[in-house]
Amino acid sequence: MEGTAWSIFPPLLTIVLALVTKEVYMSLLLGIFSGALLYTNFDVLHAILTMFAVMEDKIGKNVNILVFLVILGILVAAITRSGATRAYGNWASRVIKGKRSALFLTAVLGIVIFIDDYFNCLTVGTVMRPITDKFRIARAKIAYIIDATAAPVCILAPVSSWAAAVGSSLPEDSSIDGFSLFLQTIPFNLYAILTMVFMMFIIWSGRDFSDMARYVHKNQEHFIIAPEYADENAEEEKIGKGVILDLMLPILVLIGACVYGMLYTGGIQEGRTIAEAFAKCDSSKSLVLGSFIAFVFTALLYLPRQVVSFTDFCASFSQGFRAMTPAIFILCLAWTISGIVGEKYLNLGAYVSQIVSANASLGMILPTVFFLVALLIAFATGTSWGTFGILIPIAVAVVGVENQTGLVLAVTAILSGAVAGDHASPISDTTILASAGAQCHHIDHVSTQLPYVGVVCVCSLLGYLVDGFTQNGWAGLVVGLISLAVACGIIMVRVPVTDADEATAADVES
Repeated sequence: MEGTAWSIFPPLLTIVLALVTKEVYMSLLLGIFSGALLYTNFDVLHAILTMFAVMEDKIGKNVNILVFLVILGILVAAITRSGATRAYGNWASRVIKGKRSALFLTAVLGIVIFIDDYFNCLTVGTVMRPITDKFRIARAKIAYIIDATAAPVCILAPVSSWAAAVGSSLPEDSSIDGFSLFLQTIPFNLYAILTMVFMMFIIWSGRDFSDMARYVHKNQEHFIIAPEYADENAEEEKIGKGVILDLMLPILVLIGACVYGMLYTGGIQEGRTIAEAFAKCDSSKSLVLGSFIAFVFTALLYLPRQVVSFTDFCASFSQGFRAMTPAIFILCLAWTISGIVGEKYLNLGAYVSQIVSANASLGMILPTVFFLVALLIAFATGTSWGTFGILIPIAVAVVGVENQTGLVLAVTAILSGAVAGDHASPISDTTILASAGAQCHHIDHVSTQLPYVGVVCVCSLLGYLVDGFTQNGWAGLVVGLISLAVACGIIMVRVPVTDADEATAADVES
């Protein structure tokens, strides 16, 4: 079954079951077990052992991310208990006058925090959710904005963990400078650019469509809180005497410490430049380092001043862990299914490599082919970085390093398609964390976001068709922007305003 069409069956089964049943945990488990059965030729006992062997391996490699999530959950719980979040919300309700302003501020904060997508999702949700809740903004819509400013922003930022991932995906014997190649792809990454433009249009126009419109209407009748987060919201009533600085200082220290952590693990103290340090950093270790420093700082900030009692501060440990449990569980299962279809087992990458290599003669539509294949792989596996690792070496082999323009367009299409697939996939870690950051039911986020992703994907596809025929990335960008403008015009004409800006925080103050 390895390296054949069967390798795509487990992730497809997972995605279909998740969208149909709305039960993501069971869907992931069934997908993982089906992959293990295929790998072991339907030896049930061997399949069970294989399933847990993959899980052990994937969790072991990603344990720093899990530790980061737990520490961040504790930090968020401690800040909430301090009363700083409520103080910030009360201040913001006087400054921010409507839904549109709150949504716009959420988007700006997501764009500013471009260092890492995990950090982005959870930090933006932590800071903005109390404000958006005051305006009764649907949490699925907040999850969309968080997700749209996570991977799409990181893939455009030269100083980010994603830039390092792209550079490391090049063949080891390649004569290409990975960072230089990444910089050349930035202006032509259509999906990332168009996603941010479309997100701003949705915020400005107040128009939602498809599942998002239905969710927003339902939310206006009764504010929707996912059951898995209901207990945490009940805990928020127990607050201390914190002020706005008790929220802002821990967040600033967290950002600064995580950035320095990336420089430190990248070898800044060993004489490397800032760009080299970011390219060589271990982002997961950096996030653990930064979050732990922020946690210690927060304890020293709160306890001597008795912002919260020692007992209440310690109670945030279990509360924070509980808050992150849904995200941790889904992540562990998502990593496991990506392992099952990985190189050591079903080897989905080999099957895709054969298909792409066999169609290398397509020439002028190579950017389109790479975009679609990257989208499908990332959607099926839930990983952008894994998609980079599979397809970028193929692009180098097929296009050749001597064709600089063709290589830039091919790699750009891969990056764009990988982010699109990752953005749409219900088993993507970024999608999972966007749901956690907004405290939105995961499948609600996936189903409401998919139509928006689809609009941008179609516009990006048109742009990459033009890229292939003209061998000019700027022409594709213009076509992509024009097609998105047409789509937005159709939405303005045919879709009524669904999320009006008439409500103020005072109107919905509980």
